[in-house]
Amino acid sequence: MRVVQSRSFAKRVKRFRKQEKQVLDRQVRAILNNPKIGQEKRGELRGIFVHKFKIHTTQYLLAYRIKENEILELIMIGPHENYYRDLEKYTKDR
Repeated sequence: MRVVQSRSFAKRVKRFRKQEKQVLDRQVRAILNNPKIGQEKRGELRGIFVHKFKIHTTQYLLAYRIKENEILELIMIGPHENYYRDLEKYTKDR
């Protein structure tokens, strides 16, 4: 399976420290091993999965979707505050 990052995901990950990126890499590998690990959203966010995990004491949410031709698209990552609002705005813009 091929992994593709959205622009907003890549910008956010740039600010992560080395240890935080290692935790994120482990979580992405877990998603690759089991794409249904996240919770599928309903309504306007149908088809998008959100996987929750912690880095230090902060809980992060990682939004992704599986596209045709075995492509894993990493859409957005961030803490819970205003996360779903921003995710919905991102999907409407696309």
